[in-house]
Amino acid sequence: MRFDPEEWKERARKDFEAAWHEGPQVLDQPGIAGTYPRKFYPRARPHPIAETIQRLREVYLEMGFAEARVPLFIEEQDVYKQFGPEASAVLDRVFYLGGLPRPNVGIGKKRLEEIGAILGREVTDVEEEKLRETLHGYKKGTVDGDELTHELAAVLSCDDGLVVRIMDEVFPEFKELAPESSRTTLRSHMTSGWFLTLGAMWEKAALPVRMFSIDRCFRREQEEGPTRLMTYHSASCIVAGEDVTIEDGKAVSEALLSAFGFTDFEFRPDEKRSKYYIPDTQTEVYAKHPELGWVEVATFGMYSPAALAQYGVGVPVMNLGLGVERLAMIEYQADDIRALTYPQFFPQHLTDLDLARAVRPREEPQTATGREIAEAVVATATEHAAEPSPCAFTAWEGDLFGRKVRVSVVEDEEDSKLCGPATFNEIYVQDGKVLGVPDTPQFGKVRKKGTPAHLSYVQTVAALAAARIEEAVRCGEETSVQVKMAKVPSDVNLRIAGHAMRYLTDNNKKIDLRGPVFVTVRAEIVE
Repeated sequence: MRFDPEEWKERARKDFEAAWHEGPQVLDQPGIAGTYPRKFYPRARPHPIAETIQRLREVYLEMGFAEARVPLFIEEQDVYKQFGPEASAVLDRVFYLGGLPRPNVGIGKKRLEEIGAILGREVTDVEEEKLRETLHGYKKGTVDGDELTHELAAVLSCDDGLVVRIMDEVFPEFKELAPESSRTTLRSHMTSGWFLTLGAMWEKAALPVRMFSIDRCFRREQEEGPTRLMTYHSASCIVAGEDVTIEDGKAVSEALLSAFGFTDFEFRPDEKRSKYYIPDTQTEVYAKHPELGWVEVATFGMYSPAALAQYGVGVPVMNLGLGVERLAMIEYQADDIRALTYPQFFPQHLTDLDLARAVRPREEPQTATGREIAEAVVATATEHAAEPSPCAFTAWEGDLFGRKVRVSVVEDEEDSKLCGPATFNEIYVQDGKVLGVPDTPQFGKVRKKGTPAHLSYVQTVAALAAARIEEAVRCGEETSVQVKMAKVPSDVNLRIAGHAMRYLTDNNKKIDLRGPVFVTVRAEIVE
């Protein structure tokens, strides 16, 4: 709450000790939903692939490599230039770009009559001519597809909705269109873009050229699986210069991967022997991770002069490629690349703390006075819990909504106690199970190893009572709130947030908040 600093300055001047003790007056008492662990500052989590890309970018830049964007669309003829006789096999794994052809739409007398029937009037000669011009412009590409409806609506002076109906009912050509493929492919290897890049700039830049690019590649897999996706990120680099050798690949591998915690390295000949590499230079990089041991993380090689010559490049070029998703799997110790890349489509894991945060009261008092009543009920129940019944203890007395109110904790039945045995059970989450347990040796393990929600039944019952008392007194009524045997969370004024409840049910986790509570809170309006 706001406070007057001048007032408190004066208080401190007159009696610093008294002002210090009165400090809590400036703090608003939070409701249960505003207390820890429900009150917390969540930290947004970066995506593991984006985080890995950013780290790779920083390392490449620190190594003196300039960042590049290489072409994404690769013509089929370039694949043949780069891969030679291997191109046919490579093209089996690429995506060709396709699109819908633009139909040549004719307008005859019958179609004009159908358009007129939809418009509710005849199509004029001027409109007919403009209609032909617009459709011809669409065929020639001067009118874009996403503008066609608007253009036709302007020509016919009608609503876009009528044009959509006209296109659906009068011009079936639009519905019958089938996509046609071009000879342009989506990049399946970063190499395809590097050849085009080198051909354009190697004679215009100082040697050696050191460049890197981290971007998407697309590969038409038979099916996606735990270790492969149809689209992935490649962290690729080139070093081009007169004195560049395969040793540059080894040095770049060590410099790049050591930044990710890899220590020892092994360089093993790659049996795949891609035709765009010089024979016996294609090399797999195995690196030793302190936790995972030896793993394959990258491939490098020297571009074949036969392929470089197709682009007029006359110096040796070393190329290294690293799969970002594979490195991220190692970094995050993931066993399924699909779940790592698209976690939203896979079951999410909730920690015990996540679940504890999701447990909160269903109803709470809305006023500071109501929260004061709830605290008083908790204190009274705690102090007199074992008193024999019948009994009644005043918990709070004061003004609420302009009325004098007395709140008591009572037990009218004989041969009992003010509160039942489970009243002071506390809520813990252990191994995904939500449990309400008493402070006894029998449940010592749960209380020691579990995560507390910092909630007890008496707190949530008192919150329920205070909320109902607020509602009743506002209407000028008295009320009595009684909680007996708890079987489900709502019986003790508890709810579990929907996402957490879904997690618990999906994973067959236990929710056990049962117990004999037997607490009654009564509110009377005092005349």
